[in-house]
Amino acid sequence: MKKTLLGVIITLAIVFILRACSEDKKEKSILQENSMLIEQQISNVSKLIVTEGHFAEVYNYKDSQELFGPLITADKKALVVVNAEVGIAYDLSKIDFEIDEANKTLYIKSIPEPEIKINPDFEYYDVTADYLNPFGASDYNKIKKNVNASLLKKIEASSLKRNAENRLLSELQKFYVLTNSLNWKFMFGNESIDNLDKLQITD
Repeated sequence: MKKTLLGVIITLAIVFILRACSEDKKEKSILQENSMLIEQQISNVSKLIVTEGHFAEVYNYKDSQELFGPLITADKKALVVVNAEVGIAYDLSKIDFEIDEANKTLYIKSIPEPEIKINPDFEYYDVTADYLNPFGASDYNKIKKNVNASLLKKIEASSLKRNAENRLLSELQKFYVLTNSLNWKFMFGNESIDNLDKLQITD
């Protein structure tokens, strides 16, 4: 009777151990599958998110050179009309993230800075220059530099950057939806995201 009881206990213990091992393997397999799914989702959105806009600029360029003191100068000037296509992009392949399988947490540590690309088209009107102060490569480079600086100020004051941020947020929301469906936590920076209202981009 004792041998039978001992055999039953040993059998139950073996069954319990095997079941526990099986459940543990199953849990690890699910965690790995979820982790791979999250990584795949991040990979899928690792493309440039681009917002494009059009800006126009009219720029008056003037330059004077003193020849024999301030009384005699050689002048040059140009009226420049600039039409520029502007693109703002986030390269999400540079996103810094970590997946913690043990704690079922996705950490988005940082996102790349937006890339601003300006493609200006210059049209020159009323270009005049004195013989002793002709137009040269340095003048065209100076015009390009000044126009780009002016366009950057316009971009900062426009809604273009905000539109690009909204596009980025729509991509980040996919991470929240996915992690939430898998019963994982989503950390963005130092913030635990438990609803979409918390998902904000700070400067």
